[in-house]
Amino acid sequence: MIRFGTDGWRAIIGGEFTFDNVRIAAQATADYFRSLDAPDRAIIVGHDVRFLSDRFARAAAEVFAGNGFRVLLLNRPCPTPYVSYEVRRRGLTGGVVITASHNPASYNGFKVKGAFGGSATTAMTAAIERLLGRRPVRQSTAGIEIASPGAEYIDSLRRLIDWPRLAASRLRVTVDSMHGCGGRVLEDCLAETTCRVRTLRARPDPMFGGIAPEPMLPQLDPLVSAVRASGSDIGLATDGDADRLGVVAEDGRFVSTLEVLPLLLIHLRRRRRWDGAVAHTFSQSRLVGLIAGAFGLEVFETPIGFKNIAELMLERTILIGGEESGGIGVSRHLPERDGIAVHLLLLDLLAETGQPLGRLIREMWEEFGEFHYARRDLHLAGETAARLRRRLRDDPPRRFGERMVAGVRALDGVKLVLDDASWILFRPSGTEPVLRVYAEAPTGEASRRLLADGVEYVEQCRGTGV
Repeated sequence: MIRFGTDGWRAIIGGEFTFDNVRIAAQATADYFRSLDAPDRAIIVGHDVRFLSDRFARAAAEVFAGNGFRVLLLNRPCPTPYVSYEVRRRGLTGGVVITASHNPASYNGFKVKGAFGGSATTAMTAAIERLLGRRPVRQSTAGIEIASPGAEYIDSLRRLIDWPRLAASRLRVTVDSMHGCGGRVLEDCLAETTCRVRTLRARPDPMFGGIAPEPMLPQLDPLVSAVRASGSDIGLATDGDADRLGVVAEDGRFVSTLEVLPLLLIHLRRRRRWDGAVAHTFSQSRLVGLIAGAFGLEVFETPIGFKNIAELMLERTILIGGEESGGIGVSRHLPERDGIAVHLLLLDLLAETGQPLGRLIREMWEEFGEFHYARRDLHLAGETAARLRRRLRDDPPRRFGERMVAGVRALDGVKLVLDDASWILFRPSGTEPVLRVYAEAPTGEASRRLLADGVEYVEQCRGTGV
C-alpha cells in the first residue's frame, strides 16, 4: 500500500517500492497537479544515489510527460533542497525526488515538492493518496528535457551569509557526504576561498558503505576521527539526500541538532538581526523556547516531521525552524530543511565570532542553561509500539528512573516531563518499524542514565507483552 509519511512515501526496493507502484504514485501526483490552476504545467524530477533511483526517476518523468507536463529530468543525483529551490526559482507546478533520505539502502522513496519550494503539505499528500489508482497510468517520452544542475542554488546560499568574511576566514573544514547527494557540493562552494576543505565519503555509493546514511553516531565515527586527526575547526555531514545535517566540534564531539538549532538562533537574531518566529518539533531542546523567550520571539511547537514547520513557513516568516533528526530551515532561503545551507550558516557563525564551536556551546549554556541529549532507536513492531504508547499516555508511571514525573504530553508520541526539567520521549518512527527514544537532561551523565531507563522500560513492556 502506498502511504505518505512524515516526508513522502518510502518502502523497501523490490517489495512495495516497485516500478509499477512508482508509476501509480506519479499518476496520482500528476492528477493532483493537473487539478491546480497552473498556467504552465511543468515538473522537475530529481533522484539520489540509491539502487535504480535514476530509472525510478525516469519512470516517474514518463508518467508526468504522459499527462501533458513539460518535464525537467535531472541527469545526475542532486540534493533534495536543490530540487525544491529550482521548483520555486523556475516557477514550476511542482517536483518529485526519488529518495529515501536517511533511511537504509534497502529503502527508496517518493518525495513531492509544491510550487512554493518545499515538501508537499499534509493536505496535498492526503489529496494525492485519494487519487491513487483512480485513473490508469499514462506514459510518454515526449516532453522530457534532460537538465543539468546550475549554479543558481549555490549563489543563493552565498547571499544568506557574510560571504567575504567567510571567504577570508581560513577555516579548516572536514565534510562527510556519507556517499550521498552532498558529494563535493560544499567543497566546490568554498573552492575559491581561504578555507581548507576535505571531503570524506564523497563518492556516490548505492549501499552507503554498508550503513544507513543518517548523520549521527555511530555512523559519523569516521568524521569524528578525521576532525581529531586533521585539527579541523569543524566537521560537517549530510545525509543521503543532503537535506539533513550532522556536526562535529573541533575536539571530535558530536554536536546534536538540539545544540545546533539554539546556537544558530542566537547567531541569526543577535548578530544578523533577522526577524521572525521560531518553530521546533516536539523532540527539540528546551533551550529553543528559553532563548526565543529571552529575545521576545513567538514560538511554535509542532508534531515531529519538518513538513509541519514548512507549513508554518507558508503562513508566516520563520526566522529558524528545526527538528531533532538533523533538519533545520530558514524562511529567508526555502520553506524546506537544507543541510548544505545550514552548514554555511554554521561556518558564518565561526567566521563572525572567531571562536571554536565548543566554546560557543559553553557560552550558550552559561547564559541560558545547560542541557544534554541522547537518543536510541529500538526495532519494535508497529502494533507493539502503539500499545506501549497507549500505556504511557493512559497509565503513565509516577516515577521514572530517579525522578518524579511532573507531566505527560502526547503531541506526537508520549513525552514524560520530569521534576528537574529533563524529559524522555517515546515515539514510533513514521517511516520504519522503529521506536525512537529521546532524552534530555541537565548533564550528559543524567541524559544517558535517563535514556538507559527508557530502554529498560521498553524491554520490560516488550517482555510482558504490552
